This record gives sequence, structure tokens and C-alpha cells, in this order.
Amino acid sequence: MTGGEDRIRVLIADDHPIMRDGIAVALESSPDMEVIGQAADGAEAIVRFRELLPDVALIDLQMPGVDGLQAIHAISAEFPQARIIVLTSYPGDARVKRALTQGANAYMLKTATREEILAAIRSVMNGRRVVASEVAGDIASHAWSEMLSDRELSVLRLVATGNTNKRIADILCVSEDTVKARLKNIMTKLGALDRTHAVTLARNRGFFDS
Repeated sequence: MTGGEDRIRVLIADDHPIMRDGIAVALESSPDMEVIGQAADGAEAIVRFRELLPDVALIDLQMPGVDGLQAIHAISAEFPQARIIVLTSYPGDARVKRALTQGANAYMLKTATREEILAAIRSVMNGRRVVASEVAGDIASHAWSEMLSDRELSVLRLVATGNTNKRIADILCVSEDTVKARLKNIMTKLGALDRTHAVTLARNRGFFDS
């Protein structure tokens, strides 16, 4: 590809300026890539996507304010044909599944080489889905695992911040027995030994990040 009109137009969204610049340099060194814009958070990514209509958007998941997952959902809802690649530091089968469900076409880790990122962009342009080999194994190993429901996640997040069952029941306006039942389901689904173990497993798999 020689003409500028033939180059793949890329938008980069990441809250770390050095990371954005590094990705931009890596992409611009390829004759078929052109970085047309950058965004420092999810809200800016949505605005910039709307303004620039890139061929592909590289979006980090963990950004302040509107995070990457929310940005992906908003962009995909407004532009169903959008091509979005998650480029993040965080693996985890649940995190990957959420991103792909919200509209991402590929999931790459920041440990990827320049060539791997370029190949992912080209693959997505050709209509293919790409999942980094490092996380594909996570997905395969949990292929038959049940996902946690929103109600179960609401309980587990409160467990993670140190709340007792009674306090969780008060916050969620449910009975303490309901909280106990949800915790039992959570531990069964995750294969957890106790509530602390459940929080650790859920974080590792990407059900939540904090």
C-alpha cells in the first residue's frame, strides 16, 4: 500500500501518554498504518471515534472516569460496524468475554510484540477475531464454568471491600439469607474455598478489577 488513502486509520485510547506515543510510533513505522488520533480516557475515546471514524480503535480497559469497557459498549452501540481491539495489561477469561460481548473484535495484552499488534489490526480489518494466546488458554480452561450474575457480583464486590453479610444485606436491601445464598452460589461457580478465596479468584479471572 502506498497511497495515504489506503492506510489503516487507527485511533489509540490509553491513559498513559508514554504508552500512547510508543504504540503510535510502532504503528506509524508500518507503511500500511496511520495513527489519526489519541484519547486519554474512555469518554474522550467515544468523542474522538465519533469525530474521526477510524478503521480500527485500540482501547485500553483500565482508564479513569469512563473505562475502556464502557467506551467499547458506547462506540459499538452507536457504530455497530466499529472495529475495536482491546490492548490491556490484564488477562482473565471473564474480562475477555465481557470485552468481546460488549463489541471488541480482538483482545491483546501489552506484552504483545509490535508484529503481533500489527497482525491483530490487519486480521480485524479482514473480519477476523483475535485473542492473544496468553488469554486463549484462560478461556479454554474455564469454557464450562458458569459466569457470575450481576447480583452475585454486587455481593462479591462488597465482600472484597470488607463488608459483613449483614452490612451487604443492608446495602443491597435484601435479606441476610439471600446474601448467604448468593455467596454459596459464587463459591460453587468459582470453586472457591471461602469468601476471601472467591474474591481472589474473581479478580484473577477479571470479574472485577478493584
